[in-house]
Amino acid sequence: QVQLVESGGGLVQAGGSLRLSCAASGRAFSVYAMGWFRQAPGKEREFVAAISWSRSDTYYADSVKGRFVISRDNAENTVYLQMDSLKPEDTAVYYCAVDTSLGRVASTRAYDYDYWGQGTQVTVSS
Repeated sequence: QVQLVESGGGLVQAGGSLRLSCAASGRAFSVYAMGWFRQAPGKEREFVAAISWSRSDTYYADSVKGRFVISRDNAENTVYLQMDSLKPEDTAVYYCAVDTSLGRVASTRAYDYDYWGQGTQVTVSS
C-alpha cells in the first residue's frame, strides 16, 4: 500500500516561512520524481514544484520561483518544500505526489502523478 503523508502546514503571517514535509512509504520512492501541488478554495489544483529522483532537476511555478525550494532525502523517502516570503495568495491545501513513470524526469502536470497525499493546510495572513 502506497502512502504519502504531508506535515508542516499551519498559520503564518505574510513574509514568514514554513517547511512542508512529505513522507513516503510502500515503495522505493527514491527512483521516482515527486512534486508539490496546491489547491485554494474555489480554484483548480495547481503545480507548485517538482524534483527528479536524482535531485538534479527541479521545476517551479512562476508564482513561487525564488521563494520556495523543493528538496528530497532519498534515504528517508521524504520530500520537502521550504516556503519563504509567504504571501496571502499562497494560502491553500498543499499536496505531495509521486510519479511512478521511470521515463519522466519531473512533470508539472497533475495527471502524470499516480499517488497523492491527503494534503496539509497552509494559511498566510496579511
